[in-house]
Amino acid sequence: MLIELYPRAHARLAALPLLGSELDGLACRLSARGLQPPEIRKRISKATALAARLQAGGLRQLQTLSRAQLIACAPPKARQDRALSALVRSLADHLEARGILRAAAPTPSERVLASYREFLEQVRGCAAATIRCHSLTVRELLAFLAFDARPAALRTLAAPQLEAFLKTLATRYGCSAQCHAVAHLRGFLRFLAGRDEAPTGLDTRIDRPRAYRDEQLPRAVPWATVQAFLATINRTSAVGRRDYAMCLLMATYGLRSSEVAALRLDSVRWRAGELRAPCPKGRTERVLPLTAEAGNAVLDYLRHGRPASPLRALFLRCLHPLRPLSSTAVQSAFRRCTARSAVGMPVTGPHCLRHSLATHLLRQAQPLHAIGALLGHRSVRSTSPYLRLHEEALRTAALDLPADPEASR
Repeated sequence: MLIELYPRAHARLAALPLLGSELDGLACRLSARGLQPPEIRKRISKATALAARLQAGGLRQLQTLSRAQLIACAPPKARQDRALSALVRSLADHLEARGILRAAAPTPSERVLASYREFLEQVRGCAAATIRCHSLTVRELLAFLAFDARPAALRTLAAPQLEAFLKTLATRYGCSAQCHAVAHLRGFLRFLAGRDEAPTGLDTRIDRPRAYRDEQLPRAVPWATVQAFLATINRTSAVGRRDYAMCLLMATYGLRSSEVAALRLDSVRWRAGELRAPCPKGRTERVLPLTAEAGNAVLDYLRHGRPASPLRALFLRCLHPLRPLSSTAVQSAFRRCTARSAVGMPVTGPHCLRHSLATHLLRQAQPLHAIGALLGHRSVRSTSPYLRLHEEALRTAALDLPADPEASR
């Protein structure tokens, strides 16, 4: 691969100290990820400068290099030298995959987090997304306590420290997010108390903000607005075809952004006329009928928008390096479409399409259990909040006002 990229200079690059023997494998790895030759050459051209930095730091063998030391060779800000920054991170991934980099000793925080993640997965059976949310809160708590510098901080933990930590979260989190953070903390404190690594009973000493069930209405928009919004998405480009297919699937089936990102090529069963939507929350999938409109949108994207790639994810980035879209990328695509639309969507999150579909089906007199099955709800209680948006049905349930006895005299 290196000789193809540099017909004349490949021998010089291959002879570089420390890095020369790894550049060909790195180039092959970048090519397999979908990077084009000009981008690969731009990164490899910085190998000479990186090798000089490593030698200036006294490095003699790559096996003694850790990932943190290699990342430290990148500029403090990527825009100062984007090619060098990209080379450092690509090389770190390549050497780590080959097992060459020296494994850094885990910090006390990393050891506690690893134990807690293992507990959440194997004992409580939590999904990967749930484990990530718990880990984020616990990591922030350990950083707040300066646990790496004071490993005994958990054994002397007290309620005032927890309250101070929650006050810092309150400056960034809303009421719902604070409730989740308190739940994460309580679970972590019970875990520590069971291992005799923190005082018992701390989980009962912290309270969460008062939140009421159904205190907020679902963020639904009129179905005519949803249809008008879909019609404004430009489908003349690859990005437009992809974004239209994603938004149409969310509006047709009420898929969450995480469920759209998790779709794979074999999720669409063309001959059976089915769409198998994964449910990350329940680690299951629900089988949905593939409508003609949704099938045509996905087919148009596959034929004229999706880049050629061995990746099995349905929706990919349109720019190199190719990789599957994340849930955040799906949300960004929706916001980009709403910003370009002249319809004026009142909300900025794609979850409104899910709420709008549920409300639209209710107004069509669809059974509540059928709507819950379409949305992947396990309980009718999860679907019932949409009833509050069905004004016509609420009017029929209203009682007549009692007659005024004074007026009858």
